[in-house]
Amino acid sequence: MVKLCKNAEHKFNASNTDVRRLDDYCAGTVAREISAATIDTPDPCSVAILLCTFHGQHFLADQLDSIEAQTFHNWKIWASDDGSQDDTHIILEAYQRKWECERLFVQHGPALGFARNFLSLTCDQSIQAGYYAWCDQDDIWEADKLQRALDCLERVPAEVPALYCSRTRLVDEANQEIGLSACFSKPASFANALMQSIGGGNTMVFNHAARKLLCEAGPDVEVVSHDSWAYMIVSGCGGKVFYDPYPSLRYRQHGGNLVGTNLDWRAKLDRITRLGKGWFRDWNDRNIISLHRIRTHLTPENQQVLDLFSNARKKWLLPRLIGLKKAGIYRQTFGGNVGLFVAAIFKKI
Repeated sequence: MVKLCKNAEHKFNASNTDVRRLDDYCAGTVAREISAATIDTPDPCSVAILLCTFHGQHFLADQLDSIEAQTFHNWKIWASDDGSQDDTHIILEAYQRKWECERLFVQHGPALGFARNFLSLTCDQSIQAGYYAWCDQDDIWEADKLQRALDCLERVPAEVPALYCSRTRLVDEANQEIGLSACFSKPASFANALMQSIGGGNTMVFNHAARKLLCEAGPDVEVVSHDSWAYMIVSGCGGKVFYDPYPSLRYRQHGGNLVGTNLDWRAKLDRITRLGKGWFRDWNDRNIISLHRIRTHLTPENQQVLDLFSNARKKWLLPRLIGLKKAGIYRQTFGGNVGLFVAAIFKKI
């Protein structure tokens, strides 16, 4: 600060009036620098909840109530609405009035699908916090959701990208429990992230270092899902990924779900059908292209995994299988890996 004022001193004479002007000038300059520093240095103990909405009137209030009931209190919500024509905006405005403080901010989304909406909100530089939590409009958070996530993430140095995700409790439209999502036990890794996400985006909380990587990749990456993308980025760039087998939220299953559970036979049949049509291969095409945006941040080991995987997909049968084996890609379950092998044979990866 002293150096700053000395640099400014040549602009003024030594009269009392000029000294006062010098004081004002220095104070104003310092204030501007402090303001800029505040933008660049988020509150390390705060959580920005990134909520994406679209025609969410039926369940949105339950979600907002569950956020209000969190045992961790230092949070704010940024809601990005993708063009709702129902009462979503009315509900959001009602909670803005109810909370009577700057707890909830609402903006327009890009209207290009849920993944682009979440990434657009994530890359909004006006939003600054120590941690970021993606939030769907129709879930119900357990009261300790944020605290459990922070208990994991706070163990990681601030400069290391870190991501928390968890299992979910499945409920129907009336909030009656109908089961649990799959519980995964294999290690989290980039080789696994290339094949699946171990946690839904609605369970994910990540630190500022992970957010920086997502911002560097940009909001316009042509990925299918923001959750698998976050898992790939953090694991690929040498970050820490925490998978919590304890369900952190009640994941509501209903007719309006854009993305639902993969546990019932209809969902599995749908996945097999899409696999046969080349959906999974197209997904991987997009991911590989997108990962090249942040290739320099990938660890050398994971750059090699990406290259082996990318090259193997183009080869004929035997070299393809050998190359995919060398890449080390895997899914979390035995059945999933059997399906992966079959897809590799028919060049559907």
